[in-house]
Amino acid sequence: MNWKFGDNINTDLITPGRYNITTDPKELAKACFIEYRPDFRQRVQPGDFVVAGHNFGCGSSRETAAVALKHSRLQAVIAKSFARIFFRNAINLGLLCVIADTDSIEEGDRLELNIQTQALRNATRDRTIPIAIPGMMLRLHQEGGIINFLKKNGLSALADLEKF
Repeated sequence: MNWKFGDNINTDLITPGRYNITTDPKELAKACFIEYRPDFRQRVQPGDFVVAGHNFGCGSSRETAAVALKHSRLQAVIAKSFARIFFRNAINLGLLCVIADTDSIEEGDRLELNIQTQALRNATRDRTIPIAIPGMMLRLHQEGGIINFLKKNGLSALADLEKF
């Protein structure tokens, strides 16, 4: 399933400030969209997508927004564009952010993401949408975030990330 949002979804909508008193990822996931889309936390399933318009993750630089989304077990966040700080937090955490034209996607459409071919198929509407996933994001997503990448590959491997 996908959850459709509009433009300028800010970090306060993702994890409202009063819920940012914990660093426990499971607790943050429970607060994800708790005030903006209260049904999200009860109905989100592993492999779901959040689909949005422009400037997803704008607002404050709180990392908790990306943590909450990642630990909601989403397959990816798909948006026309992302706020820079949110995008960087997502890269660090290994949360997959996909850049795509989301206009033809409606909430509930069945989506199939193929990261190898850089395509998003909307099976409900029988359309394929080109996507962009920066190589560094894809690599860190596959590694589970920058901390896991560094534990596995060491600090010297950071230079290799720039090749992706």
